[in-house]
Amino acid sequence: MTLTVNDSLSIGNLNLKNRLIMAPLQQYMGTPDAFAVDHHIEHYGRRARHVGLVILESTAVSANGRLWKNDIGIFTDQHVKPLMKITATIHAHQTPVFIQLSHGGRKSSPDVTNSLVAPSAIAFDDYYGIPEPLSLAGIERIIEEYRLAAKRSIEAGFDGIEIHAAHGFLIHQFLSPLSNTRSDAYGGSSENRARFLKEVLMAIREEVGSDYPVIVRISATDYCEGGLTPEEWARMLKPLESELDAIHVSSGGLLPIQPSDVYTAYQLPHAAAIKQHFKIPVIAVGKIYTRSLANRILEDQLADGIAIGRPLLEDPDYAERLLIS
Repeated sequence: MTLTVNDSLSIGNLNLKNRLIMAPLQQYMGTPDAFAVDHHIEHYGRRARHVGLVILESTAVSANGRLWKNDIGIFTDQHVKPLMKITATIHAHQTPVFIQLSHGGRKSSPDVTNSLVAPSAIAFDDYYGIPEPLSLAGIERIIEEYRLAAKRSIEAGFDGIEIHAAHGFLIHQFLSPLSNTRSDAYGGSSENRARFLKEVLMAIREEVGSDYPVIVRISATDYCEGGLTPEEWARMLKPLESELDAIHVSSGGLLPIQPSDVYTAYQLPHAAAIKQHFKIPVIAVGKIYTRSLANRILEDQLADGIAIGRPLLEDPDYAERLLIS
């Protein structure tokens, strides 16, 4: 049977009507206190009609972990109600929606962050400055913030959670040896560097149970020698596969380095390399903008789902045309 982007896809116990996923892209429209607004309701509702899944933009689990001064958060109970309006609007189109939970670590916005933290005292750049290395108590506190965010995510009506372990934010900082030089149980070996992700994942699982979809977004490469590679990611994620429902493969962001060439489907080789090691679905993202290309990727079993972002920002009906053209 020929596989196409129109075919259904199961992520855990959730069945998607097609394999097209709205990737998480920031709207920069949150209030100073990180509340979602009417813009988010209209934006996501308008684009939810035809995709199989919506993944909400990065949503902060901590007041000190916001990525931008105008992002949105879920770090208080008061944040739940505005998010409920977004999920209700998306559900009106019979489309499920995941929330992407994040903490910026050393890349948290200086405009709204009182305490810049990271696994090690290594700055991303001069703009952000040198972070304070997290103590064990600090690590435990952030893990608890993820657990509470997961609890609120269910209350807000989300159908699943994406753990943001990509683009140089806190979990990614723990995972990469370029940003993690710790000598305790959270640094050194691949197993130790993956410990923070594992404990965040298990805290979320404790709150949501085994049947609730939880996926992870990763940066497959740091674009720098000595950084993470798909093979290293496979070693770190394989022990966690039974607790995950999909892997969403992006790249970069740990360092102020850009890929040398951003071409059509430029991140696909990383997704394909990751997929070789896992039975759970792998989602490819990055300039996959035509139906023919998406179908070829699926048919060749290089990935199981296709995420698109920027075309949907520019044209809310883009997914409809991709599915029928």
